Amino acid sequence: MKKICAFDFDGTLTTRDTLLAFIRYAKGTQAFLWGFLCHAHLLVLMKLRLYPNWQAKQRVFSYFFKGMETETFDRLCQQFAADNRHLLRPEGMRAVEQARAEGAEVLIVSASIDNWVQPFFPQVSVLGTQIEVADGQLTGRFLTPNCYGQEKVSRILALYPNRKDYHLTAYGDSRGDKELLAFADEAHYKPFRL
Repeated sequence: MKKICAFDFDGTLTTRDTLLAFIRYAKGTQAFLWGFLCHAHLLVLMKLRLYPNWQAKQRVFSYFFKGMETETFDRLCQQFAADNRHLLRPEGMRAVEQARAEGAEVLIVSASIDNWVQPFFPQVSVLGTQIEVADGQLTGRFLTPNCYGQEKVSRILALYPNRKDYHLTAYGDSRGDKELLAFADEAHYKPFRL
């Protein structure tokens, strides 16, 4: 039977949320702080569950990146991954490598934008939130639903629809991984804490 290992990214394989780290890296601390101050009301509403998580995330992403050339954005994503390997948890990286060595299909299933997740893991498949591009520029909108909650399960089923044909091991650390962990044959919650 085929083995699939699905890993969440932020908080599971990394020590912090990479959306925030990437924005700060790409735009600088001052612009980062100003941008979040401008969106504080949305973030409060999101925390109170009065505003959808994906919509708040898209609004913040659009504020910082709408109109940016795709080539520039992708170059920033590559540089971010190269300069921020320290964000990766050594225990998580060992688990990814062990799964690969055992012949499992490894997936990184993340709500983060796949453009900056993929460079951290060039040898594995990344199922992340995808961004919309038009005429070589970022529109500020998401092309796919935010890869969070049930969407993580949907993405795996889109690739591997015959559930009985594989054994799924999943690793996650947050509410956004709940459905993925429940869907798995073997689930590991908060697996890489010291």
